[in-house]
Amino acid sequence: MQEILDQLEQKRAAARLGGGQKRIDAQHAKGKLTARERLEILLDEGTFEEWDMFVEHRCTDFGMAEQRTPGDGVVTGYGMINGRLVFVFSQDFTVFGGALSEAHAEKICKVMDQAMKVGAPVIGLNDSGGARIQEGVASLGGYAEVFQRNVMASGVIPQISLIMGPCAGGAVYSPAMTDFIVMVKDSSYMFVTGPEVVKTVTHEEVTAEELGGAVTHTSRSGVADLACNDDVQALLMLRRLYNYLPLNNREKAPRRPSGDPIGRVERSLDTLVPDNPNKAYDMKELIVKTVDDGDFFELQPDYAKNILVGFARLDGQTVGIVANQPLVLAGCLDIKSSIKAARFVRFCDAFNIPVITFVDVPGFMPGTSQEYGGIIKHGAKLLYAYAEATVPKITVITRKAYGGAYDVMASKHLRGDVNLAWPNAEIAVMGAKGAVEIIFREEKKDPAKLAEREAEYKRRFANPFVAAERGYIDDVILPHETRQRLCRSLVMLKDKKIDNPWRKHGNIPL
Repeated sequence: MQEILDQLEQKRAAARLGGGQKRIDAQHAKGKLTARERLEILLDEGTFEEWDMFVEHRCTDFGMAEQRTPGDGVVTGYGMINGRLVFVFSQDFTVFGGALSEAHAEKICKVMDQAMKVGAPVIGLNDSGGARIQEGVASLGGYAEVFQRNVMASGVIPQISLIMGPCAGGAVYSPAMTDFIVMVKDSSYMFVTGPEVVKTVTHEEVTAEELGGAVTHTSRSGVADLACNDDVQALLMLRRLYNYLPLNNREKAPRRPSGDPIGRVERSLDTLVPDNPNKAYDMKELIVKTVDDGDFFELQPDYAKNILVGFARLDGQTVGIVANQPLVLAGCLDIKSSIKAARFVRFCDAFNIPVITFVDVPGFMPGTSQEYGGIIKHGAKLLYAYAEATVPKITVITRKAYGGAYDVMASKHLRGDVNLAWPNAEIAVMGAKGAVEIIFREEKKDPAKLAEREAEYKRRFANPFVAAERGYIDDVILPHETRQRLCRSLVMLKDKKIDNPWRKHGNIPL
C-alpha cells in the first residue's frame, strides 16, 4: 500500500511542477504567476478541489509520445470565492506554452458541463500559445467543443475570462463569448492574427501590445472590460466583481447588508446640475453619492466614456447602473456607447439584476461617420435590450432627455417600472432653440421675436411636467431624495413577474 501511496504522491508532485522549475522561473521573470499560484489568490484558502490532475495527451506524432506532463497544460476544478461555489480552469504556460490539445480541451469541457449541471459560474484563466500544432485538427475540434459550451452556458451561468498571457487565433473566441473579460497590462494580449501575419498581409508594422494589448482592448476596441497592472490586481478585481453576481439565472444576486441608511439625504445633489443647460457635470458623482457606501464597480471605464455602466448596491441589493456622462460628448449616444450599454443591460436581464438608468441625453450623435458606421442599427441594440428586459427597471432623468434618445433610455414606453425626473429635467423632441427655428422658420429674420418664441417654448416644454401630465413620468422628485426613492422602488419591485411572448429567440439588430 505504501508503494502505491508513494507513487500517487510522485505523480501529484510531477503535476504540480508543470513544465519544470526552469519554466516556472521564466514565468516569474516575466512578472507572471503560474497557473496554480493564480488559483491560490483567486479562490478562498483551502477550498480548491482539483479534477483530472493525471490526464495526459494522446498524441504520438512529432516525438510527442516522449513528452507527457500530468495535467497536460491546464489546471481544472472547483472552489469558493467568499464562500460561493465557482468552477475554474487555469492554463499553464509552462507546459507546451499552454497550447490546447484534445485532452486539454476535454478537461475544460468537463468543468463547464458540471458547472451547468449544478448552476455555478465558470472562470477561465487564459495563458496559452493557441492550438497545439502537433495535434492538428484534433486541437481545433477541442476549441470548437469549448465554444459550443460557451454558447450553451450564455445567460445560464455567468462566465468570466481573465487574459493573463497570450490568447491568439481561434482561442480568442471563447473569451469573446463570455460575459466579462479582464486583461493584464504589458503581459496579456488578444488578436485573431499576430503582428507577423499582419505585416505580411497588410504591410502594417505593429507590436503585439499595440495590436491586442490590454490598453488597446479596453480603450479602442471595447473587447475587454478592465485592464489591471499585474496578475494579483486582476485576480483580486475578479473576486470583487464576483460578489455582485448570482450563481445562475434562476437565482438572485447575493445581498450584502450595509450600514448605509436607506433614507440618507445627500443635499449636495440639489446643486449638482448647473443652471446653464450647456454646462457639463460629472454623472459619476451622482452614482457614488446615491449607492451603498459610495461603492461603484465600473466596467469598461476607458471605452465609450459618454456612457457609464457598472454594478453597485442599493439597500444591500445588487443593481446594474447605466448612465449618460455629460462630461464626454455632452452625453450623446453614439455607436460605441449604444453597444456597450446594450450588452450590459442584456447581462443584467439574463441574471435577474435590476437596472437603474440615469438619463441626461441630448440625442444621438450626428455625422457621416456615425451614419456610415450604422448608428441606426447599433442604437437599436440599446432600444432592443431595454424593451426586452423583464427585470425591474428604474429611470431617473436628471436633465435632458431629447428625441429618440429619450425613448431609448429605459422610458416608460419600454416598460420602465418607475420613471422619475428631477425638477429641472427637460423632456422634449429637441432643445428649445432648434425647435423654434423649425416651428417658426419664417420668423428667423426677427431675432427678438425668435427669442420670445424660444422663451415661450422653454416655459411650455423645458420641464418634466408635460410628460408627468401624461403619466410618462411617475413623479418629479428632489435630487437629494434620489437614494431613498430608488431603494423604496426596489422593495416594491422585488417580486415583479413579467413574461415575454414565447419564441425560440428574438432577432436583435446585430
